[in-house]
Amino acid sequence: MTRLPLLAATLLATLSAAPSIAHDTGIHAEPAEAVMASFDIIETTIVTKGEDAVFTTRVRGEAGVDKPDATGKFEGSSVYAYVWPTSLNSGDIGFEVDQGIVALAVTFHPDFDDAAYGGVNRHVWHPHWVILGEDAACPGGLKVNDIPKGATPKVPPTWPNVPLLIDSPEYPTTFTGNTVEVTIPLDLISGIADASFDGVTAGLKVNENLHAPLLCVDNVFKVASGDLSLPGKVSAGH
Repeated sequence: MTRLPLLAATLLATLSAAPSIAHDTGIHAEPAEAVMASFDIIETTIVTKGEDAVFTTRVRGEAGVDKPDATGKFEGSSVYAYVWPTSLNSGDIGFEVDQGIVALAVTFHPDFDDAAYGGVNRHVWHPHWVILGEDAACPGGLKVNDIPKGATPKVPPTWPNVPLLIDSPEYPTTFTGNTVEVTIPLDLISGIADASFDGVTAGLKVNENLHAPLLCVDNVFKVASGDLSLPGKVSAGH
């Protein structure tokens, strides 16, 4: 399991976190008026229901209402994301093992498409698996891990053919009021029942020069636990 203390320290340097409490059903956080209401996490959970795992985040405002402005170009463009960092291994979701921090992210980016099989998704919020790692070249010290030129690592079938450890599965994703929810078949994520997790809202930015690191975490809006300690535990629904 990937450990997170250095990443947590990096994120906390940019964030004054509100208190949070871990419960059997997830992580509950106090509202923080300094955070945009649509990204101010008040609860995040992962619950198994029947044959599915349901990832849910509730915020203080309307989920998904705030999106990055379009710039008209890929380089330097922005991404907004609702993220569930987990203790899963990258091998659990179709990548090579031990590649970094496995996170589910629901993203919006109006300047480029990264759907599987060449599809279009710049106009909608959509889910990704991302593998995160540390990089001092990023403003917050955290990036989506790059695939070096010429490398051919193991990737899932829905990898969007970009030089990043990212997957673009078409999991059902809904925004309802203050809640964003993603439903994933359990047989696609081995080990999820015993996983721990956290909740993060963040902005990311594409490198202006299109070199590695290509996609950096640029601005952390809120960490549900306050310290990225992954206190949430996957619970069984009824």
